[in-house]
Amino acid sequence: MTSGLPKARSVEAHIDEPRIPEVAALGLNDAFGVDVLLVNPPSPNRDPYIRDIHRVGRNSREGTIWPQTSLAQLAAMFGEETRIRVVDCIGERIAWPQFEQLLVAERPRYYITQATAPTLTNDMRGVFLAKSLGATTIAIGTHVSPATEATLTAYPALDFAIRGEPEETVRELVDALEGIRRRTGSQTPRWRSVPEALAQVKGIAYLRDGLMVATADRPFIADLDTLPIPRHELLPLKAYKLPVVAGRYTFVVTSRGCPAGCRFCIKHVTYQNTYRLRSPEHIMREVDKLVALGTTNIHFEADLFTINRDQVMGLCQSLIERCNPIRWTWNSRVDFVDPELLQMMARSGCWMIAWGIESGTQEILQRVRKGIQTDQVVQALRWARAAGIRNYGYFIIGLPGETHESIDRTIAFSKSLPLDFALFHIAVPYPGTPLWFEALEQGWLRVKRWEDFDMYNSGVLEYPHLSAKELQKAAQRAAREWALRPGPMWTFIKEMRHLDTMAQWVRIGVRHVSWLFGQS
Repeated sequence: MTSGLPKARSVEAHIDEPRIPEVAALGLNDAFGVDVLLVNPPSPNRDPYIRDIHRVGRNSREGTIWPQTSLAQLAAMFGEETRIRVVDCIGERIAWPQFEQLLVAERPRYYITQATAPTLTNDMRGVFLAKSLGATTIAIGTHVSPATEATLTAYPALDFAIRGEPEETVRELVDALEGIRRRTGSQTPRWRSVPEALAQVKGIAYLRDGLMVATADRPFIADLDTLPIPRHELLPLKAYKLPVVAGRYTFVVTSRGCPAGCRFCIKHVTYQNTYRLRSPEHIMREVDKLVALGTTNIHFEADLFTINRDQVMGLCQSLIERCNPIRWTWNSRVDFVDPELLQMMARSGCWMIAWGIESGTQEILQRVRKGIQTDQVVQALRWARAAGIRNYGYFIIGLPGETHESIDRTIAFSKSLPLDFALFHIAVPYPGTPLWFEALEQGWLRVKRWEDFDMYNSGVLEYPHLSAKELQKAAQRAAREWALRPGPMWTFIKEMRHLDTMAQWVRIGVRHVSWLFGQS
């Protein structure tokens, strides 16, 4: 499972080491309000956007308010003596004027932000504002990791880009910067004059005299149980909504990585071909914490949740034995399930699965190395339905090899499946993925700015036989043909019966209909 990975390092063992307490000794507390500010920036247009260290960024057409578990995990890397705050502007609906006031009030010493391609310039606005207030600025995410030099060069207010898995890197970077600041007795670390002090911090990049300096790559954390439990209490838990869930929900990450070879997947940037697990006992510690905080709807987040059958069965058994009151969902592949596993999941509270189906054309699935057969899709969804679990299907229009005929087959295939919900995206070659390099080599990219890299709003792929506009129209047509049928429409109406979700469903319905008919 972890062959070739570095020896596991205990992260929790370092939590109680001194972190930034010398600020008080130097009498600098009046200059800065918080030591570390972890930020999910405001939306560029009031729409909800997805930003996460494990996922690509995109506009959330389905109305999901994405829980910032990754920021809660970063917050847990710092000790109690560190003044830390997490600000989730998407969850709390904080617009730019309000956020600017918040920045002035908090005056962070270290500003750490999520950054994604569809919102890049918008996200860097926060970096610029924080820098003007004296903060050291740091960006994380699946865009800055593969597009490090381009990001640093285009946005000079950004001091550091984190490459790869961020937890240890962020912690060690702040440590190193604090060491520089203490030695110089300054309010901000004058690190540019002593770059050798940063050489041992693996996984960072910065500009020096206009040229990028990148330190050695950081090995993956081999044992995820050494990570501290995320500080969910710092998040606006009441704000996290999923249209199909009555009440609040959040994420629990159960593993990292996936051995599959899907050419379009961002896992080639994040965790490559490795995979690492948390033990059921460690996961349950986090579940218990969330239940104590009042959250009982959980999505078990993973690149491939069922990658290890024993882990999943152990987790289900723990949930059953402890009579845990949670309802839970997960996402996975159709070739990593069986009837016994699905029945066990249903017994332990699982009620929905999000499947990566992608296409109804076998040749396209093979070309992008999805590694599944269309008959496996049918079988897995039927098994789930028999277990009493609802099915959510994800499809991608515009993968290499796509034709007008293959699009029609995918639409017909989606309508034949026992799906309760379906979402149709437009293929996007995200930087660092094999699809990105193929698109560059073949001249398929039609790009004006990074913000065009959004599966929802625009297409950046243009084939000789299929234009970007045709792909967008095809995705809209697929969604129309799937949704505007008696079954899906009845599902939509039934979901509106909960007062908790009715207003959200109405908003999503109006927005989705606008997109369906091309008024995006």
